[in-house]
Amino acid sequence: MTESERTGTFLVTAADEQSAVLRDVESGQVHTLSSNPGVSEEEAVRGTVAPDPPMNVSWQLVEVESRWTVSIERSSESPTTNSRTIASENPEGQLVTQERAGIGEIHILSVPEDLTEQAVEDILDDREGLLSRAARLEVNRVEIRSGPGVVAVRYMP
Repeated sequence: MTESERTGTFLVTAADEQSAVLRDVESGQVHTLSSNPGVSEEEAVRGTVAPDPPMNVSWQLVEVESRWTVSIERSSESPTTNSRTIASENPEGQLVTQERAGIGEIHILSVPEDLTEQAVEDILDDREGLLSRAARLEVNRVEIRSGPGVVAVRYMP
């Protein structure tokens, strides 16, 4: 690996037949690829990018260790008892992050009951943020559960 190559996990934020744009989910650095090696928008890629000589303004995806898609779904299920308990023990607006048994995390947010639906919509509107966190956690599923006063965002394999 050369000094200018970068290995990491990337979210494909744009893609067409000619090129693609990858964003490093750790640093936020954006890499515009000079060609598309077959990646699709909203896909996560763990691999290595290298600058295109001689100008080093565009990049190539030179190695792919793994790639996966992430689904985001709004569940009809209520938050778990544990999530509701955590939300009740924290002030409104407080975000609590809890590791899942196995792989992933659960983000629990306590909100005013009359703003629960708006909180879910705001979370769903941040699609790129949800996808980036899922890629960083190396999971392929995001599930949003809600109930009066609590929203749980579950990042799962």
